[in-house]
Amino acid sequence: MTGLGTAAQTEARFVPGDAVAVRMDTVRVPSGGHYRTPHYIRGKRGTVMQALSSYPNPELKAYGGDGLPRQPLYRVLFDQSDLWGARYTGPARDRLEIEIYDHWLERA
Repeated sequence: MTGLGTAAQTEARFVPGDAVAVRMDTVRVPSGGHYRTPHYIRGKRGTVMQALSSYPNPELKAYGGDGLPRQPLYRVLFDQSDLWGARYTGPARDRLEIEIYDHWLERA
């Protein structure tokens, strides 16, 4: 289990086209679990579509913190079939775009 980020993580680590994986472990959040990353994408691989800006960390702000250091936010693309496996019966081209903060991502 690791923390919510450091000053070194306020710069974007990923660029469009980078393969990333969403961390499976639980990021430490004060007082328990206000997580801004859906459980169904944890452990899944996707592709960075866009590096947005850096924002105060909502997981810290939820408990009265200032959200600092700011965290880069990315728009990441996932194949629906990779998210849902055999349960997914839609078209193979279906994708999900979701915005994910830097501290949840690692290189795939």
